[in-house]
Amino acid sequence: MTRIAVLQMTAGIDPAENAATLVAAVGDAANGGAEMLFTPEMSGLLDRERARGAAHIVAEGVNPVLAAVRAAAAERGVWVALGSLAVVGEGGRWANRSLLVDPRGAVAARYDKIHMFDVDLASGETWRESNAYAPGGEVVTVPDTPVGRLGLTVCYDIRFPALFAALGDRKCDAIAIPAAFTVPTGKAHWHLLQRARAVEASAYVIAAAQVGTHPDGRTTYGHSLVVDPWGEVLLDLGGDARGIGFAEIDPARIAEVRRQLPSLANRRPIAN
Repeated sequence: MTRIAVLQMTAGIDPAENAATLVAAVGDAANGGAEMLFTPEMSGLLDRERARGAAHIVAEGVNPVLAAVRAAAAERGVWVALGSLAVVGEGGRWANRSLLVDPRGAVAARYDKIHMFDVDLASGETWRESNAYAPGGEVVTVPDTPVGRLGLTVCYDIRFPALFAALGDRKCDAIAIPAAFTVPTGKAHWHLLQRARAVEASAYVIAAAQVGTHPDGRTTYGHSLVVDPWGEVLLDLGGDARGIGFAEIDPARIAEVRRQLPSLANRRPIAN
């Protein structure tokens, strides 16, 4: 059994404040006996006014939020699945990048969000992530983490089953789905999609989420979740409060589910 911690936060437009929240969460995770902390999408900066936020979006190597998390992880000896940061990527375009930090403070893996959130919701909300961010193109899994083989995704990726089929083919034991889900889409689809992705991959899903009303004016759904491979919700942090929660990841549960329903082994290619 591996104990993990999940952070639900209300990130804002000041990276220093967000970094302080993350560093405190690393300490809380360690004090609570967790080997690994999971944080939401855009943990370092959440600002829909891109002209204002641009001053804080820098290359990964000089990102102060990442530096603070790396130092805290090394000090407390825990892994951190840093849900995502906005960074300057190759060619000068921004990337929505998930980073896995090991207990020595080293970056063990990175994943750039593949699917851009370009939508017009009935609520009147309009989002065009692709106007500023370049999509990634690589499926990323990381072996030998405290939760086994970990697959990395970010938020809107959850709506694209082919990505999760690829993660299932790679026999991920757990999949991180950090998010900053809108309230309308969260009410309609959040729990449904998280449970479905866990079931189809026969893996744990760990979804740290943003929550509440943010300084840039947006509102996010919350309900950070841990779901087991059978689709059972082990942790739900609700839609109101910030904080940290804990859950246990059991490798035996993964093996049990895959014995009962060997859908990964039974999957057959479908011709187009």
